Amino acid sequence: MIETNFTPFPILTTDRLVLRQLETTDDKDIFSHRSDDSVNTYLEDFRHSSIEQTQAFIDRVQKEIAIGKTILWVITQKGRNKFIGTICLWNISKDEYKAETGYTLDPEFHRMGYMNEALVKVIDFGFNKMKLITIEAYVHENNDSSIQLLLRNKFKQGAAPKKAVGNNRIFFSLTSEIV
Repeated sequence: MIETNFTPFPILTTDRLVLRQLETTDDKDIFSHRSDDSVNTYLEDFRHSSIEQTQAFIDRVQKEIAIGKTILWVITQKGRNKFIGTICLWNISKDEYKAETGYTLDPEFHRMGYMNEALVKVIDFGFNKMKLITIEAYVHENNDSSIQLLLRNKFKQGAAPKKAVGNNRIFFSLTSEIV
């Protein structure tokens, strides 16, 4: 049985990062992040047009965490509580022992290895704490940085399952046997 009880919320740390719980007080940072043009380059249905939309998003995510459907971390630099991005496991399937990962990072923190650090920690959490068998990702075909991140972490490109992939999306998966 996979573990989807996220109470107390699992705070994850790396050498340089703290992955913490999403709070209602993150609304301004989340709004700024989700309304940024460069963050939205390869994403669909991600942009927020109002702070109220962001507050509703935070409320929805917190409810999904409470029922074990999603877990989302705010990425911060260790020693600072400054928001620099998010990473999640969502579309959690208890029957199939799988989840999908998604992540975004503020552009000023690109190409510093932060997302790799965060993803390594979330993969470990997914396989060793949640007992997932598979972690999936759907990436825009032109998002070379994200594709390279997944390949570096042993994700394999493959044919998408029955779920519609969406416009210009490539399917990747990682199984616990590979890690």
